[in-house]
Amino acid sequence: MSEVEPIERMRVVAREGERQVEREDALAVEEPLEIRIRPADSGGARSFVTTMRTPGNDEELVAGLLFAEGVLESREDLVGLERPVDPRIDPELRANVMIATLARDAQKRGEKLERGTVMGSACGVCGKTSIENVIASDAPPLVSDLRISPELLFALPGRLREGQSVFSTTGGLHAAGLFDASGRLRALREDIGRHNATDKLVGRFLLRDELPLADSVLMVSGRAGFEIVQKAYSAGIPVVASVSAPSSLAVELADATGLTLVGFLRERRYNVYAHPARILTA
Repeated sequence: MSEVEPIERMRVVAREGERQVEREDALAVEEPLEIRIRPADSGGARSFVTTMRTPGNDEELVAGLLFAEGVLESREDLVGLERPVDPRIDPELRANVMIATLARDAQKRGEKLERGTVMGSACGVCGKTSIENVIASDAPPLVSDLRISPELLFALPGRLREGQSVFSTTGGLHAAGLFDASGRLRALREDIGRHNATDKLVGRFLLRDELPLADSVLMVSGRAGFEIVQKAYSAGIPVVASVSAPSSLAVELADATGLTLVGFLRERRYNVYAHPARILTA
């Protein structure tokens, strides 16, 4: 499938102390991606949502977003993913549209949740009609035997940064990395939006039918907002760590769902905001 490049280069005027120079700069691309859904048995595609994202791993983004939204409950719910094939449609437009073909029950859930709006790159679950759609009072707590050491946590920010190839070029992307119990990086995704990077990461494992991720740690750049914790909980990830601060609602959700939430993980220090028992003390 053809995708828009994630990096765009342009000429800029840069001031360096007393000197002014013209040079080339690399920018992270931000483009809209319209997600359309259609039933597997019959009917045409209808627009579900348009999200602003950095191109790349679009199939994973669609799968992860639809899973986080509750449209998909398993890999079997997603029958197919494709771009429009009509040659009369402009190629650039086709590159910014994905069509998800859904099983019947998933299509019904999608029609109930249909947003008909645009999600900004910093938005996450802002389009939800009510907070009750995301926090369920009867949500079962995460079950995982995962235990990790402080030394493993200390190593994660550096390992995350090492894997950020587009960030190293542009300085303008967030990252979400999934690590196993030994601290090995299983996969990393980048995007201009924190929530998109996490959706791409979860979508990768959903498409491989490898959810839940009960023996894994999610490490994100930037702050740990409510939407990051919600997506991790949906994917069965028991530990979320961030280089920055969590929000109060993120802490509330982590506490309610049995998820270990770590913030300010940098320079060999961190704060644990919920369920510290998964982090060994000796």
